[in-house]
Order: sequence, then C-alpha cells, then structure tokens
Amino acid sequence: MKVHRIALLPGDGIGPEVVAAAVRVLRVVAPALVYEELSVGAGEYLRGGDPLPAQVFERLREFDAILLGAMGLPGVRWPSGVEMTPQLDLRERLDLYCGLRPVYLFHAQDSPLRNRAAGGIDIMLVRESTEGLFAGRLRPPNPASGTVEDVLRITRSGAERVIRSAFRQAEGRRRRLALVDKANVLPAMAFFRRVFDEIAPEFPTVETERVYVDAAVLYLVTQPERFDVIVTENMFGDILSDLLAGLVGGMGMAPSAGIGDRHAVFQPSHGSAPDIAGQGAANPTATILSAAMMLELLGERRAAERINTAVRTVFAERTSRTRDMGGALATGELTDAIIAVLP
Repeated sequence: MKVHRIALLPGDGIGPEVVAAAVRVLRVVAPALVYEELSVGAGEYLRGGDPLPAQVFERLREFDAILLGAMGLPGVRWPSGVEMTPQLDLRERLDLYCGLRPVYLFHAQDSPLRNRAAGGIDIMLVRESTEGLFAGRLRPPNPASGTVEDVLRITRSGAERVIRSAFRQAEGRRRRLALVDKANVLPAMAFFRRVFDEIAPEFPTVETERVYVDAAVLYLVTQPERFDVIVTENMFGDILSDLLAGLVGGMGMAPSAGIGDRHAVFQPSHGSAPDIAGQGAANPTATILSAAMMLELLGERRAAERINTAVRTVFAERTSRTRDMGGALATGELTDAIIAVLP
C-alpha cells in the first residue's frame, strides 16, 4: 500500500468524535496512511479570530486527501447573521466542484418508507458545489436598502464539468442519470439543462431523464428505486441530499465527498450537532463511509471495500444502531462492531 498523507480537520461539535472513529477503522484497513490534525472551524475562530487561517489553508494543499468532521456552531456567526462555514470556503477555494452524496439503504426498517423501501435505495447525488445559488453568499448584504438578493449563477464551464462527472458516475453504476432542475421557471436552470442535453450524446450507454425539482421530491418519496444517479445545482443538491439521508436512516448514514481536479475533501453530510457533543452518542457511520470513499479515490479499493462490507454486515442486524436510529450503541461501540467484522 502506498503511503498517503491525510489532513484531519475534526472541527466542531461531534466532529472530533466521528473523525476519531473513522481513523480507528482506517488504522486497521490502511495502516500506511499518515495523518496530521489541523484546526479549522468555529472553535478555531473563537481561539484565534479566523475559522480558516491562511497558513492552515496553504498547508492543506500539500496533502493527498482531507478528512473533515463537522464545522460551525449555531452561536458563532458573522455580523451578517450567517453561520461560519469554512467547509464551504474549502470547497470554493480548492475548486471542489463535484459533490458526491451517495445514499444506500442497509435495512428496509431504517427507512420511514418501510415496506415501500424493501426494494432498496441506492442513489448517487452529484451536486455542483462551487456555483448555483451559493455563488453570491460572500457578497455583503445591505438590509437597510429594503432589498437583499441572491444570484443563481451557472457558467458553461461549471455545468459541463459537473455534468460530465455525473455521466461518468452513471457509467460505473446502473447507467441511469436524472437531471434535476427548475428549467420551466428559471433561465439559469434552462441553461443548465441545455448544457446537459449537449453533453448527453457523448455517453450513449447512459439512459437520461429530466425532472423538475418539485416532482423529484415527490418521486424520491414514492418511487426512490427509479433513481440511480442524480445531477443538480448547488442549492437543490444541498436540500435533496438531506431528504435522501432521511430515506435511509438519517444524516448519520450519509457520507459525502467534494472532488476537484487537484484536491478532495471527505466528510459526513451532517452538521456539528453541539447538543450531543461529548456524550459519545454520535453516529460515526457517515464519517466511516466517507473514509471508504477517500480510500477509493486514493486507489486503495480493497481497503475501501473492506469497510463497506463491514458496515453492510453490521447494519444487516437491527440491533446495531446508535441513538439517532432508535438504538442504544455509543459511538465507540458501533465503531467496535464495524471493526470486529472487517473481512
């Protein structure tokens, strides 16, 4: 196994707990990984006045991958009133345009759909992560003017690269790709669809469909099995990824990756959950699965599959659940269970 250097950004709230759990698993399946922990997040802001210090950001460029826990605390905000989100700064400054949000239902009873989900849910959401409605988030607002606007920005280059990434994901899965947009109302979304239609002929083996976002929400609840890969704009992706997580057991079951041409960040889709921080109650599964995604990108496919197989084995039994999923296992106990069945 090649030696890979991994930057650990535990962050805030439950972030340190779930990152520690993932590292425990990684030390078993990939002992050659080398780690360095760096401080980023709301806690770092309270200590030093900057949630993403410049010297830390420059260091991050040196690593093969970044494993992130969770960042932000509800009470730590900028003067504009929005929370500090250095994880978004990382996406934009490292140009991590391809947000991968896979969801997989390990047991039908973990889904609120119950029997309707018995056929399985296995969906990859591909979220454009550098443009869309998030593009103007750093522009200073002027509430005194009586009007505050957010701009939904779609560029041809940004659309092309994430759409091609989504097609490549579909080629490696069940060869179905759904574009989710609001092209019937928003010109930016109509442009996104036009780019999608231009690129589709490059991938003749992938079956495509185009679904308005409001209809997609309905279908995800009533017919989740119809979807394989979904590609969508930044804000729609943010919302849909939480819905998808809810369909398979909650945010603790939802890993993610932010992939660029030169850098990659892997993290659970959930937030910092400060209400349960330090209690040993956090579900580490999303972070452990994110670590498996990291290994896959690094070319360590066998190690990644060992993690995925162990998680499937543990969740095949209804007794192995943390509190968020109706169980009683602590963070460390669930981690122990996963390590115990690693093939």
